[in-house]
Amino acid sequence: MESKKLEILVTAVDLGSFSKAAEVVGYTQSGLTHMMDSLEREIGVSLLRRDHSGIELTEQGERLMPAIREFLKANADLENQIRDIARQKTQNIRIAAYSSIAMHWMPEILYRFRRQCPDVNVDLRMVDNALEPFELLNEGKTDVIFASRQEYENCIWTPLYEERMYAILPSDYPMNGRMAFPLKEFEGKEFLMPYGRFDIDVNAAMKKVGIKLNTRESYVDDETVIRMVGRGLGVSMMSELMIRGQLDDVLCIPVAPRTVRELGMGVAKSLNTPACILNLQECVLQFLRELQRKEGSMLRRL
Repeated sequence: MESKKLEILVTAVDLGSFSKAAEVVGYTQSGLTHMMDSLEREIGVSLLRRDHSGIELTEQGERLMPAIREFLKANADLENQIRDIARQKTQNIRIAAYSSIAMHWMPEILYRFRRQCPDVNVDLRMVDNALEPFELLNEGKTDVIFASRQEYENCIWTPLYEERMYAILPSDYPMNGRMAFPLKEFEGKEFLMPYGRFDIDVNAAMKKVGIKLNTRESYVDDETVIRMVGRGLGVSMMSELMIRGQLDDVLCIPVAPRTVRELGMGVAKSLNTPACILNLQECVLQFLRELQRKEGSMLRRL
C-alpha cells in the first residue's frame, strides 16, 4: 500500500470533498476518485461515503483513521531521519586552529570525532596569526575555530582551557632558586616577540603590571625564537602549547603573577548549529576533561 494514497485520503477527509482535495494535491477529481477506489480494494473495506454534499468516513474508516494518521507521522519521521543522515554523509567541517593547538590537540580530537561521525569530512587549516581564525569565520571561510579569546562579535565562544604563560630565558639566567619569573623583570631586557600577533596577549599581561617592553620583532617560528634565546640574544614569553618539546638550552619558568590566555572553540552565530559541529564540540570537551584530570593527577604526584 502506497503512503501517498493514505496521505490523499487524509487530505480529502480533512477537506470534506474530493474536488477540494484535488486542487490541493494536484490531481484531477476523477483521478483522485480512482485512487481512493483502488485504496479501498487494497484494504478490502469501504472507507468513504460519497454524496452530493461531499465525503465522510464510514464506520470502518473511522476506526482505521487514527492508525492511518499515526502511520503517516511515523513514515514522515523516518523520511526526515533518512534525509538528515544523507545530508550528514556529504557534510564537511572546515576548522581553523592555531598551529600549537593543531599539533597537540587536534589529532586526538579528530580521531575521536571520526569514530563518532565517520561520514563527515574534516578540513583542518593551521594558522599562526592570532586574529586570522576570527577573520576566516567572519568571512564564511571556516566553520569552527580553535584560538585564544579575542574581541569579535560574530562568534559563539566556548571556553576550553586556561593556557599558562611562561618566561623563556637563557639557561644561565640567575633565577637564584625562584620558581616563578616576575613580569616586571622583563623591563629593560631585549624581548623577542613571537610573531603572529602574539603581542596582543603579551602586551595585555604587561599592561596589568605597568611594564613597557623593549621589543624586538621577530618574523620566525616559535622554535627559532627559543633557539635565539638559548644563544643569549634576548628573552621571550610564550604559552604552554607553543613551547612543548622545544626547551633545549633555555629555562622555561612560569611568570608571576600567574598569567593565562583563554583558549576556546568558536562557531559563527546562526539559528541552527549543525549536529556534526555539536558532536565535534562534545568530543573536544570530553578530550579536555580527560586531559585536565591527567594533568591534575601528575601535579599531585609531583
